[in-house]
Amino acid sequence: MEIINQYLSGMLVPIALFFYSIFFFLKLRGRPIINPVIILKSVFKKKNGNGVSPIKAVIFALAGTLGVGNIVGVASAIALGGAGAVFWMWVSAFLAMILKYCEVVLAILHRRARNGENHGGAMYYMTDFFNGRKKSFTGIIYTFVFTTLCLVNGFTMGSVIQANAIAKSFETISSINPIWIGIILVILSMVVFLFNGKKVFSLCERLVPFVSILYLLMSFAVILKAYDRVPEVLGEILNDAFSFSAISGGGMGFLISNALRYGTIRGLFSNEAGCGTSPIAHATSNTDSACEQGFLGIIEVFIDTIIVCTVTAFVILLNKDVAFEFINEPMLMVSSAFAASLGKFSEFLLAISVFLFAFATIVCWGYYGKECLYFINKNPRVEKIYYLFYILTVFIGAFMQLDLIWQMADLVVGIMTLMNLYVLGKMNGKISQETFLYFKKRASRRKL
Repeated sequence: MEIINQYLSGMLVPIALFFYSIFFFLKLRGRPIINPVIILKSVFKKKNGNGVSPIKAVIFALAGTLGVGNIVGVASAIALGGAGAVFWMWVSAFLAMILKYCEVVLAILHRRARNGENHGGAMYYMTDFFNGRKKSFTGIIYTFVFTTLCLVNGFTMGSVIQANAIAKSFETISSINPIWIGIILVILSMVVFLFNGKKVFSLCERLVPFVSILYLLMSFAVILKAYDRVPEVLGEILNDAFSFSAISGGGMGFLISNALRYGTIRGLFSNEAGCGTSPIAHATSNTDSACEQGFLGIIEVFIDTIIVCTVTAFVILLNKDVAFEFINEPMLMVSSAFAASLGKFSEFLLAISVFLFAFATIVCWGYYGKECLYFINKNPRVEKIYYLFYILTVFIGAFMQLDLIWQMADLVVGIMTLMNLYVLGKMNGKISQETFLYFKKRASRRKL
């Protein structure tokens, strides 16, 4: 798995991200990206109809992306790929913004209405692409593989890794047994999934903004305290991004450098752009404009990676002498970095932040998994069995070792991304048609 990931995450995925991002930027003439005023206006636009509001759909998508990837994922990327991994996180995020826009547009165009609610995601537009007027065996296999991988990703990245981060964060401030953390998470998950599942969106809507503000305030406090060293850290990131000291692989060394590999894959782990998962959340929106929901997808990536991941990276690198003492424990890297600047109390605030971030992600990915399972098997009994198994993985995740789980998550995200990008590329005509029609209508309204 490590050998596969070395070439998948370090070479194929970065090449595919770069190629498809440039392709769609040129194909759409950069319009979704170079119009920040239009993008910001879409945030405040109200809609009526079935489903949740567009902004609530974005917050729910952020619940799935703003989690451990922004904290432990960043620390892991720096530990494995050096400071230069942060630069490649930025690059992958900027490249991925246009891809997030494209996949959200398709999710809105190909979603289904069921019992007064909207349902959709990559598996739906994949089905429509392959099937056309009649069912295709290739399409059935392709969407089944993608949906199954999405389920696996939910059990690894969505539950096990999140629960483990919560347990590790509380381990830094107390000697509480991880099993007790697992039991607490099981009880909370059962309340959400088995007894009050319809409140999933409301729960995430309240959790995500609060914990995001709390975490950003803590991070900015660390950065402001050592503001004079910020240029030094920025220089380290840029220098290390193109350093050949940590590169392997001979002539293809640059493409499979650790900085590029872990910066790219952890960036994807953080914002999920291009891998086809967050469109499941965006598809629930009651918007009547696929493009405007796509703009919100761009904002999602910007908040997730450019803002939250960046402040995490600076907190670690500003205190790297302390943080790197725990190079094999990403959660302890972050907590020790905060403690070095803000004192021991910051470890408690970080534990609370991680708990809320990670639990929101657990809730969101529980919903993603349910949607994937429904796509494969519409039997309601299977849904209950799925939730019980998902909650079990949450419990196990609190105390298990994660080396293999991280490898599996990287592998699954990489394969899903390549599968999704292929379909996005094949459906480029529909995306460009919808985009140019939207801007044409806007221009007509201005003339009137």
